[in-house]
Amino acid sequence: MSKNIDPDFPDQKELEGLVANALQLAQQKGASMAEAGMSFASGLNVTVRLGEVETLEYNRDRSLGITVFHGQHKGSASTSDWSDKALKDTVEAACAIAKHTGEDPHAGLADVDRLATNFPDLDLSHPWDVTAEQAIELAKECEDVARSDKQISNSEGATVSTRTGLSVYGNTHGFLNGYAGTRHSMSCSLIAEDDAGMQRDYWYSIARDVTELETAEMIGKKAAQRTLSRLNSRRLKTGQVPVIFQAEVATGLFQHLISAISGGNLYRQSSFLLDHLGKKLFPEFINIQEQPHLRKALGSASYDSEGVATQPRFIIKNGVLEGYVLSSYSARKLGMETTGNAGGVHNLQVQSGEHNLQGLLSTMDSGLLVTELMGQGINIVTGDYSRGAAGFWVEHGEIQYPVDEITIAGNLKDMFKQIVHVGNDIDKRGNIQTGSVLVENMMLAGE
Repeated sequence: MSKNIDPDFPDQKELEGLVANALQLAQQKGASMAEAGMSFASGLNVTVRLGEVETLEYNRDRSLGITVFHGQHKGSASTSDWSDKALKDTVEAACAIAKHTGEDPHAGLADVDRLATNFPDLDLSHPWDVTAEQAIELAKECEDVARSDKQISNSEGATVSTRTGLSVYGNTHGFLNGYAGTRHSMSCSLIAEDDAGMQRDYWYSIARDVTELETAEMIGKKAAQRTLSRLNSRRLKTGQVPVIFQAEVATGLFQHLISAISGGNLYRQSSFLLDHLGKKLFPEFINIQEQPHLRKALGSASYDSEGVATQPRFIIKNGVLEGYVLSSYSARKLGMETTGNAGGVHNLQVQSGEHNLQGLLSTMDSGLLVTELMGQGINIVTGDYSRGAAGFWVEHGEIQYPVDEITIAGNLKDMFKQIVHVGNDIDKRGNIQTGSVLVENMMLAGE
């Protein structure tokens, strides 16, 4: 683990001692089981707008949360005060709450045999020794490059952000472990204007290691190019068209998949993918894996938020749904086993094909390239999908002009089956990594 640059950053052993103390107090208060988590984070955020510093924030956050079980009765409490008295009061509050909650036969800690015992170094902590003055200069450089074109009429600012955190989790089954992690980012958001009106766009870069961030100049140039490319946007006529979701918005399609196969929605019977385990959801060439142990990746973890060991696995294999996304609680509700996903998935990777974005445009020939989605028109119970969109109209495999004020609609189950290609232009800036996705046919509502 890389050394932290914050002199007040706590030692992991210190947090482990506090968690162990909280668990001991809970058992002394009569808890049959308990779990506790502590976290500390510090960071810097700087935003420059129109060449002037708009915000400069130092942040330092800490928390302790404890959950106790009195038999099948559960209570939780939290605090940001780590003093002995606050620790004792928080444990007592959790125990008092547990005495007033209903009995839940599925409540409890993760099973002992599922807890992680191996903790590989995933290389997640790379503190950035950046001063406020240096961050301001980087943000100014990014925005200056972005505003160099006279058609960029305004800016929503360039932001430089760094955050270093430490988390520790323990439970009365004997699990106690923690790890540090960092996250650094730089972004720029712009407004361009011409006789037809104004358009906004942005670009950003994010990484655990600052050496893997795109440069301020590159981020500024991309933000400007994307914003300028949207000028003179048109509307389209209503009709059925093929659609390419550019990589950075295609991640949303697979977020909806994860939501539909997550335990909470399944046991509440509020998912359009109820009872679809082992069934074909996608074309045969679609493979989606969870890879929790990738070094430096944003979603990597050797265990989930219950201490359950994470494992590489296929969620979709040859188009077939191989597994759900379950915590211990949701698994018990469904009569199944946890998948190590309390807190979410870890590095979901959609296998790419042979085409880059230009190859997908050529394959599509004519249709819509979506670069931005708006609104929340997703019904996870039925799978109905309707989102405001903006992007570009494509003919003969080439971008013709920008479009906006349109809506694309369909049903997610149909959209999954109608995926024709996944591009190799993979967006690696998040927990879900995919290339652009070509869907054979969707409804487009325009003029």
